[in-house]
Amino acid sequence: MKLDKYEQSIEDNISEYKSISAKKGDKVKSILKKSKEKKSVNLRVNSQDLDLIKRKAEQEGIPYQTLISSVLHKYITDQLVDQKSILKSLQLLKYNN
Repeated sequence: MKLDKYEQSIEDNISEYKSISAKKGDKVKSILKKSKEKKSVNLRVNSQDLDLIKRKAEQEGIPYQTLISSVLHKYITDQLVDQKSILKSLQLLKYNN
């Protein structure tokens, strides 16, 4: 098995890592368990938007519910990026340099 650079650095420095207490381990397990919990919601979506979402999901090869969940997650964690804004920023940087 070939490791990437990050994985190799972990492997190389394994002796520097320390075990955590059982209490901290339980807390981490609890956080991970909670992060995997899913809840169902009912949502009304414009039929044209839903058709576009389904098409986009099909292009990505994922179920449309997964796409919606991913977009919501990215939005609330400030990871959703507007491509047009990025391109505009890059153009401004290009012209200012």
